[in-house]
Amino acid sequence: MSPLPRAVPATCVVLTAVVVGMLFAPVFGVSALLFPIGVPALAVLLATLACARRKALLPWRPLLLAVVGLLAVVETVLRSTTVAGLPTGRTLRALAAGFTDSWQLALQSTWPARPDPELLLFVPLLVVLAGVLGVELLDRLGSPLLALAPSFAVALLSQFYAPLPPGPAVAAALGYAALGGVLLATSGGTESDRAGPPRSGPRPVRSAGHRRGGRVVAAWGAAAALLPRIVPAVALAGVAVMLAGLLPPTVPPRYSLGADRTAPLAETRVASPLDEIAYRLAHPGTAVFRVSGGEGVDRWPLVVLEGFDGVNWHPGGRYRRLGIELRPGPAVTVPVRARSAEIDAYAAGAGPWLPSQTWPAGVRDVDPLVEEDHGTLLLPGSDGAARYTLSWWQPAVDAEALASAAIDPLAPGGLGGVGPVPSGVAELAERATGGLRPSFQSALVLERFLRENYRLATGQDLPTGHSWPQLADFLLQARRGTTEQFAAAYVALARIRGIPARLVVGFRAPTSPDPDGRYTVRNGDVLAWPEVAVRGIGWVPLDPAGVSSAAGAASGAGLSAAAAQVRAQLPAPEELRDPSVALQQAAVERPDSGGLPGTAAWRLLLAAPVVLLAVWIVGVPAATAGRAWRRRRRPGTGAVVGAWEEVRDRLRAHGVLMSAGMTVRDLATSATAVADRSTVTAIRELAAIVDRALWAPAAPGERDGRQAWAAVRAVRRGLARRGWRARLRALLDPRALLPPR
Repeated sequence: MSPLPRAVPATCVVLTAVVVGMLFAPVFGVSALLFPIGVPALAVLLATLACARRKALLPWRPLLLAVVGLLAVVETVLRSTTVAGLPTGRTLRALAAGFTDSWQLALQSTWPARPDPELLLFVPLLVVLAGVLGVELLDRLGSPLLALAPSFAVALLSQFYAPLPPGPAVAAALGYAALGGVLLATSGGTESDRAGPPRSGPRPVRSAGHRRGGRVVAAWGAAAALLPRIVPAVALAGVAVMLAGLLPPTVPPRYSLGADRTAPLAETRVASPLDEIAYRLAHPGTAVFRVSGGEGVDRWPLVVLEGFDGVNWHPGGRYRRLGIELRPGPAVTVPVRARSAEIDAYAAGAGPWLPSQTWPAGVRDVDPLVEEDHGTLLLPGSDGAARYTLSWWQPAVDAEALASAAIDPLAPGGLGGVGPVPSGVAELAERATGGLRPSFQSALVLERFLRENYRLATGQDLPTGHSWPQLADFLLQARRGTTEQFAAAYVALARIRGIPARLVVGFRAPTSPDPDGRYTVRNGDVLAWPEVAVRGIGWVPLDPAGVSSAAGAASGAGLSAAAAQVRAQLPAPEELRDPSVALQQAAVERPDSGGLPGTAAWRLLLAAPVVLLAVWIVGVPAATAGRAWRRRRRPGTGAVVGAWEEVRDRLRAHGVLMSAGMTVRDLATSATAVADRSTVTAIRELAAIVDRALWAPAAPGERDGRQAWAAVRAVRRGLARRGWRARLRALLDPRALLPPR
């Protein structure tokens, strides 16, 4: 027998492991997984086929497959830990960490994660494990469904990491279903089927060329014989997968393993950047960092402070490892533009935080942690000295849309607590906003109130502090402070009025570059400012102290430029009116992504094959049943002949070979290959009825027709005992609807 039938099930088992390994594409990206998954899977498959040809290797096959798979993983993922390609102690430690730590580190990263071995390693290890276990279950238990269990478990695990979007999920499920269908179809058959027909007489002597040609013909014959068994199983699985992908609505996943996983932070005592503002202003000449390529940027955030208990302002603590690229948060629905700059930060910076932007996209040359909701970059164990390339997303919105935009009360941390509010502050907040409803316009009104009624402190005797005693004195008495008091007071007043706001500490961008074209940011550029959450746009920086750089506004791009235009058009206090709710809701529309097709496009794309497959699944059984109904209702001899034709076509669907000139008794003999004794007996009884109807002198009566169709029912019951796979293939085989050749 050709080795093809033995190789096909093993290949399907290994390929299902590859498919489920690629389900981790949302975590690492497709290109990062192809080589680390494909090479170990190929090694396992080749080792499986080698063991099938060498019976002496079968007892050692599990160990051999595992060793070959692990060596392939080492050569593809852990090559840097080897010496001349040979594993070392470092390699073994890395493999052990792949089983214990790799899966956790991936959960602690933003996705797509960097394809570093310490993060990626668990995926090829799972593929090797699923392939080895699947091959062993298939061979030792003979159950294709159990052989699919390891890969199915890996598929479930991958979806707990990051579910695929509807389109790719349907494509992946179709591939898995097709492989499963082929596996189910090629793993069946009786012992007599596997052994082949008995041979009689001496075996002919053939030349080597004849033997090779015979093996080729046998392989093609085996492949052709498998097709009728494969196609119905694959088609049925494909229809089920497509319908499952199209019918349920697309909703965000309710649970993900990475939802509550963050990178652990070492216990370190770091001074609050707010506390350092006065010191930096007292030493303005000290260089903090240099920037190349930051034209049009008016400020560089360092850390976002959102928690306020009335005494201290606290930064967020949900840091993750920064992956390859970080997309803007779901709050940003306007178009964004990619920007980048090279930053050389000195030890004089406020380490461990690095200068960043609100929506960072990626960082090269260092591996920082990122607070996704804030854009804050943190380099553990650093004093602030680092050289890196920062890329970020700059939202693009015009002044008209921003002027009428609604605030976003669901922005993380925007409406946090403010602690016990001192007497008189709440009344001041209402007066400062003119009693307007929360909107971006009312946020600008509050900004203008602070600009016009308070002054910036300069010189050496600078006020410090940002808790309520200092803020109350600033707001109600002194009316003089640094950007520390301006920004903290603004955020507190805005939250009291229901405007989502947060406090940011960073640096303003210099208005002019150095002779070499780079920008040097110094201590004197330190700045604290508030940011307001606007629906569809994200966090918009404001400047209640009126001291930020004009670089952003002068460039005519970015949120600072749009905010400056809206600020210039703000009506006088006596002309202020709340914008209409309808206008606020329509101010920012979600743009067309222009990229991957949406749900409607996927439905249109998949509608045609789904319709065709549905017609096949429903049409073939319906046509078969309709044909039997018409045959039974023929008059006289036609009913008996119809019974013979029905039995003939039923047996053809179950794989019985026949030709147009076969008699009913010839059919009974041919049916012994697939039918049991009672079924063959019913066919022979039908043969007697057909002979009597065709050759007896008297015309056949109604009784002959009833007896003929009783024999048909007996044949159907006999064929139903063959098992569900054989019945399913026969039910969906369209060739039985055609006349025999």
